[in-house]
Amino acid sequence: MKYFGTDGIRGLANGKKLTPDLALKVGMATGLVFKRGDYRHRVVIGKDTRRSSYMIENALSAGFNAVGLDVYRLGPMPTPAVAMLTRSLRADLGVMISASHNKFEDNGIKLFQPDGFKLSDKIEKQIEDLIDSDLTSELEQGRGIGRATQIDEAWTRYLEYAKRTLDRDIDFSGMRIVVDCANGAAYKTAPEALKELGAEVIMIGVSPNGYNINDRVGSTATKAVCEEVVKSRADLGIALDGDADRVIIIDESGQVVDGDQFMATIAQSWHKQNKLQGGGIVATIMSNLGLERYLNSINLKLERTKVGDRHVLETMRNKGYNVGGEQSGHIILSDFGTTGDGLVAALQLITVIQEEQRPASEVCSRFIKVPQLLNNVRYNSSNPLENEKVKQVISDSQAMLKDNGRLVIRKSGTEPLIRVMGEADDEKLITSIVFDISKTIEKAT
Repeated sequence: MKYFGTDGIRGLANGKKLTPDLALKVGMATGLVFKRGDYRHRVVIGKDTRRSSYMIENALSAGFNAVGLDVYRLGPMPTPAVAMLTRSLRADLGVMISASHNKFEDNGIKLFQPDGFKLSDKIEKQIEDLIDSDLTSELEQGRGIGRATQIDEAWTRYLEYAKRTLDRDIDFSGMRIVVDCANGAAYKTAPEALKELGAEVIMIGVSPNGYNINDRVGSTATKAVCEEVVKSRADLGIALDGDADRVIIIDESGQVVDGDQFMATIAQSWHKQNKLQGGGIVATIMSNLGLERYLNSINLKLERTKVGDRHVLETMRNKGYNVGGEQSGHIILSDFGTTGDGLVAALQLITVIQEEQRPASEVCSRFIKVPQLLNNVRYNSSNPLENEKVKQVISDSQAMLKDNGRLVIRKSGTEPLIRVMGEADDEKLITSIVFDISKTIEKAT
């Protein structure tokens, strides 16, 4: 697609693609697609803490107002909160302005349907077609023009929702938890939720200034939270990303617990309680082979999808699973929400740790990872994966691995990169294979 990528529209704010002019057109086009009756339509808009989010919010609001939609501005708000409030406020559309874990110079636009789910490719194509057309005749006039309203303290509604995902008797008293909010959208909600549940909370990454989102803090830069967990002798740490739809857990020894171990822990606990649906979980092709082997050992299955939380969620909905996610920390628990939710997922994991009365390092270490190596190769040609030498080295490598490992070689959805991932019990073998494939791709570009 021209504008939409794997997770909405994303790019450098005021760069070649993401400008106020585009945001205005996105508001107009999306508003027209979701006008489905003779009543006052409404759209809710949340944002993260980037300086450019204000600019994009104003442009989007103008676009929605121009075609007759009323806008309700939620202020800084996690992505899952926007999805939840879209349903709760019975809005016709939800919008999150965020570039997630990207640097502050970038930004993005994520769109949600009235049911809180992200848009289908079909609807995104409709919007793209309208963006590139003349919408002058569709503009409202007079009383038909929409208005924008600020909803103060909207984040408290999400806070209560997050706490209600736990049983009433859950109490985190006696637990010391470090929470790193990446100077992003959850800088209020995550610490407050943990405090109200009784935990002693140590906060980092909770002082956004418009420029420091994801800057040496958060789920993609865990050094600060790991050090703080050890220093403060905390029971665990929680690291969120800029829009709080992903989470990484840090155990009491300062070691990172990735999304695979996270999902394994939830799956085993929910399976034991007869809460797990679908007979397993959904994860992407990037999840470690060790996760698949562990699930098989407890008579559960791993359903793999293409990379991207949208693909995970689609499979969950189609096949009846209620746990899914990505190694990177996107955890989707569909009993509670329609998208990845870092805070809600963390609350569920803390509950498992508390129930088992063991350290996080023991509870969240369900399997031994199979050695896995990922290498990114930048390319210039249109598609180096079609090169005959590249296809031959991949075929030869798969023959060497047989059933003792996996190869995943794919083009990035956001950058001109070929991602070469391999895993096998024999670490030297997989290192050699990934190196050979990467070198062959480099020569082909």
